[in-house]
Amino acid sequence: MANDHKFWDRMAKRYAKSAVSDEVAYQEKLHKTRAVLTADSTVLEFGCGTGSTAITLAPEVQDYLATDISGEMLGIARGKADGINNLRFEQKHLEEITPPESGFDAVLAHSILHLLPDKEAAIARAFALLKPGGVFISSTTCMAKGGFLKPLIWAGNKMGLLPMVKFFSADALVDAVNAADFTIEDRWQPTPKAALFMIARKPL
Repeated sequence: MANDHKFWDRMAKRYAKSAVSDEVAYQEKLHKTRAVLTADSTVLEFGCGTGSTAITLAPEVQDYLATDISGEMLGIARGKADGINNLRFEQKHLEEITPPESGFDAVLAHSILHLLPDKEAAIARAFALLKPGGVFISSTTCMAKGGFLKPLIWAGNKMGLLPMVKFFSADALVDAVNAADFTIEDRWQPTPKAALFMIARKPL
């Protein structure tokens, strides 16, 4: 994890040029996200990459903080976001983020939980950053076993060629979100192998 930012720095330009794997599903996730945000919402997105989701949603909320560990990714994001005054990009780890005094209204984690060393700790941190009644919105690749990919990814990560990837099932992720005292309001997986999208609310 300590050197993962170097991998994403190297990948930033290629990542920025890559197309969304399922545009229809992505637009549905945006639609579902918009339904729980308002013009007064303060939003945190961690693991924002090159900022496409942040740039799309920021004009519709009050304040949007997007963070990532890759400076190169954030550089591309800032270049794309020119003129969006309520959107800030910061290079930070999740544990380094300071919330507004009352907490965030929403915390977004798209395509990131499976790339972190401890998904439970990340989910707990998201819970702590939210105000009561706030929402945690995530989209996560869930691979229960990984098969032959697991040793390849492990070796690639050790050599600095690949990021760390954690293998867990969709049900295990649901269990982790429930264990953090969230209430899951929406769980959507367009196909069995697609990323699991969830909206979970912190109790009032």
